Amino acid sequence: MLQQAEIRRIIERALREDIGSGDVTTGSVLTGREKGRARAVAKADMVIAGIHVFKEVFLVVDPEIRFLGKIRDGQQAKKGETIAEVSGRLSSILQAERAALNLFQRMCGIATMTRSYVDRVKGTKAKILDTRKTAPGLRVLDKYAVKAGGGHNHRFALYDGVLIKDNHIAAAGGITPAVNRAASSITPTLKIEVEVKNLKEAKEALKAGADMIMLDNMSLKNMEEAVQFIAGKVPVEASGKISLLNVREVAETGVDYISAGALTHSVSAADISLIIL
Repeated sequence: MLQQAEIRRIIERALREDIGSGDVTTGSVLTGREKGRARAVAKADMVIAGIHVFKEVFLVVDPEIRFLGKIRDGQQAKKGETIAEVSGRLSSILQAERAALNLFQRMCGIATMTRSYVDRVKGTKAKILDTRKTAPGLRVLDKYAVKAGGGHNHRFALYDGVLIKDNHIAAAGGITPAVNRAASSITPTLKIEVEVKNLKEAKEALKAGADMIMLDNMSLKNMEEAVQFIAGKVPVEASGKISLLNVREVAETGVDYISAGALTHSVSAADISLIIL
């Protein structure tokens, strides 16, 4: 669950960026006394994520705003369906509108994309993972949205998991010395994952004591060979150029996890309109 204090910091930063010294349009057009309500409407089918973040933006602008969410996180919203209703001072609703939609639309877009990947691998054992390819400053929201869409979170950041990639291997002089150094310097609670690009490297990583092996940009045939060799001794993750077009084939190689940067780094925002009634 998202921490309220972290949500608040993100929202306050977004509002400072958007409102700055004041909303000159709303201030010049309205008196500030007008009241009314608005409706958030889905303009396409989508999975909802971040309804509480959406709500909080309006409350940060004006604690007297009333918010009624119609659809919960993880649920599907159909095109034309009302997602939420907001009522109170119209000037407050208008000032909060863009920041609220920017955050909410991105989260729903991520959840919707994730659900597409999850649905595509149904019937296999593969679980869909996110990556660190998130929008700067929005990682907590991005990763929450992945979970709302039915995916799973990989390590959150550099501090909560060891992932030895090709550049680490090159700098350390090989897979074995990289794993040995990591194992001797981290706490037992941290797991060591090693990125490999062929079967030879997978064998070395397994022998060196990796807790998890990432098959990076490998062909389907080579993935199958690696999975068969590893034989369940450690979890296996597939990564690199994963898309909706090939994720099913990758899952059918027998990997345990599939990570896709596309869930967060190039996702399209969901189409949601806020309409004053």
